[in-house]
Amino acid sequence: MAKHNDVGKEGERLALAYFIQNGYHIIYQNWRFAHWEIDLIASKNQVLHFIEVKTRTNSKFGFPEDEVTPKKMKFLMQSADEFLHRHPQWQRIQYDILSIILQPQINYFLIEDVFM
Repeated sequence: MAKHNDVGKEGERLALAYFIQNGYHIIYQNWRFAHWEIDLIASKNQVLHFIEVKTRTNSKFGFPEDEVTPKKMKFLMQSADEFLHRHPQWQRIQYDILSIILQPQINYFLIEDVFM
């Protein structure tokens, strides 16, 4: 497996632990619709969170959240629309980005309620 795939898998593992530790209930990991994927779908305080996780080993070439483009957000929202079509009971939703940098120490940066 390529190194960037290993970094991504490590980021998803860390993200899962981060959200559980912060009181979120994880509903799905890697929920797929067509060829799109939502990294995490979680709930907290009756809000459904669609979460994009981005991880880098360091910030030498920029921050992980810089990789979440308007196009990526559009795909996330389209996937979320399908999820909500299948699970219409949710009244409140938001889109979040969790940025993780692994070195020199693990650093989390949660950007909540993102719209582009």
